Amino acid sequence: MGRGIKAYLLLCSLVIISGLRLLVIANAVLESITSLSEPDDALHILNRTCFPPHFRWGAASSAYQEDVQNLKQLNLDAYRFSISWSRLLPRGKIRGGVNEEGITYYNNLINELLANDIEPYVTLFHWDVPQALEDEYGGFLSTNIVYDFRDYAELCFKRFGDRVKYWITMNEPWSFSGGGYVTGAMAPGRCSAWLKLNCPAGDSGTEPYIVTHNQLLAHAVAVNKYRDKYQKSQKGEIGITLVSKWLEPLTNSSLDIEARERSFDFKLGWFMDPLTIGDYPAVMRSLVGNRLPKFSPKQADMVKGSIDFLGINYYTAQYAANAPYDSSLNLSYDTDSLVTLSNEKDGVPIGAQAGSNWLYMDDLTRPIPIKEALNDTVRIKYYHDHLSNILEAMKAGVKVEGYFAWSLVDNFEWAFGYSSRFGMYYTDYQDGLKIYPKPSTPWFTSFLNKGPMLV
Repeated sequence: MGRGIKAYLLLCSLVIISGLRLLVIANAVLESITSLSEPDDALHILNRTCFPPHFRWGAASSAYQEDVQNLKQLNLDAYRFSISWSRLLPRGKIRGGVNEEGITYYNNLINELLANDIEPYVTLFHWDVPQALEDEYGGFLSTNIVYDFRDYAELCFKRFGDRVKYWITMNEPWSFSGGGYVTGAMAPGRCSAWLKLNCPAGDSGTEPYIVTHNQLLAHAVAVNKYRDKYQKSQKGEIGITLVSKWLEPLTNSSLDIEARERSFDFKLGWFMDPLTIGDYPAVMRSLVGNRLPKFSPKQADMVKGSIDFLGINYYTAQYAANAPYDSSLNLSYDTDSLVTLSNEKDGVPIGAQAGSNWLYMDDLTRPIPIKEALNDTVRIKYYHDHLSNILEAMKAGVKVEGYFAWSLVDNFEWAFGYSSRFGMYYTDYQDGLKIYPKPSTPWFTSFLNKGPMLV
C-alpha cells in the first residue's frame, strides 16, 4: 500500500461529518429471540465478569422509542443500527421461513426514526451469522454463505428499502475474520491449537483468509443485487464499513518504515485493494502465498468498485516494527505480515489514550456509583480532537459526509460484554436499564447548535 492511505481516503466518501450533521450509533435488542446467531451460541468463550449479575439475552425491544426521543433531543439527524440476520431468517435461509415479528420490529424502528426526521443508516451484517448456517456448512468458511447472504440482503432491500436510503453491507469484516478465526476471541471462536487459546477447532493460518474472501464476495453479490434490481427505484446508496488505525514506524529504519506499510496492507489494504483494484495487495500475495484465495476474473470485476460510499471505523494509533518470522514454524495471520505493533516507544504512549481513559471500564460484579461512570470529560476531548482533525482533512480536500460516534447508550461490546461503556448515555444494568446522560451528551448538542466554532 505504498501508494498511500491518502489515495484511499480521497477515492471514497467517508461517513464522518458535514456541516452541522452528526450521526450516532445505538443498539436495541429484540425481546423475541426466535433463533440463535453465532454470538448467542459463543457466550461460553467470553469472560463472564464482563456481564451484570443475573444477565440473560433479550432486553426490552420497546427501548428503541426512548432511544429515538433521546436522538431527537440531542438534535441528531441520523441513526445507524444493524439488522440481525437470524431475527429475520431463523434458519438463515429464505426457504426456512421469514420471521414476520422481526420484520415488524424493524419496520416500527425505521418508521419511528423517519417520523422524527432521523435518517436510518442500516448495517446488514455485524458478525452475527445464523447458528443454523454455522452448523450446516461452517458459516463464512463456505462459499454457500455468499448466496444465503445475498438472499437475506434482498429480503431487507425488498421490505425496508422504500424508506432506507443508506445500506452498509458489513461492519468491520476484518474484526470478524481476526477475532473469530485468528485468536478465537469472538464468535465462532476458532483458532489454531498451537496457540493454546482454548479454541475447539480452527486454523489461524488459513481460515481468516477464506472468511475474508467470502465476506468480500458476499458483499459484492449483495451490492450487485441492489444495483441491478432496487437502486434505481429506491434511490439509495450502498457501501461497507472497514476498520483501520494510524501507524507510525517504531524507528526511522527502512525496515520499520516498510513494516508500517505492510501493516496497512494486511489490515485496510486486505479489503480496500479488492474493492478498488480487484485483487489483494501484492505484498500479501508474496508473503501468504497459496493460502490467500484468488478471485476469478468475473469475481474480481464484481468486487472492484462495489461501494457507493466507504465508512471507516478508527480507534487509536500504534507503532509498527519489523518482525522476522520463520515461516516453517506454525503459521498465523498475525505473523504473516512480519510486523509487531506496540502502543509505546521508550515508555511513552502514542497519541490519544484511545484504549484507556476515554473508554470507561468497570467491574460489574460490584455496585458502582452512577457519578463514577458519568464522568466522561476525557471522551469530550477525544471527540473534540478527532473532529478537529476531520475538519482539517476536509479543508485539504477529503470528501467527508458524516461522523458516527459510538455509541448513544452503553451496550454489549463483544468480548468485553457490558464492562466497557462507550455510550453518551450511562446504562444502569442494576436498575431496570435506566439511562442517564453523561457530560458528552450536552457537548454534542452544543456542537450541533454552534458547529465548527466548537472544534
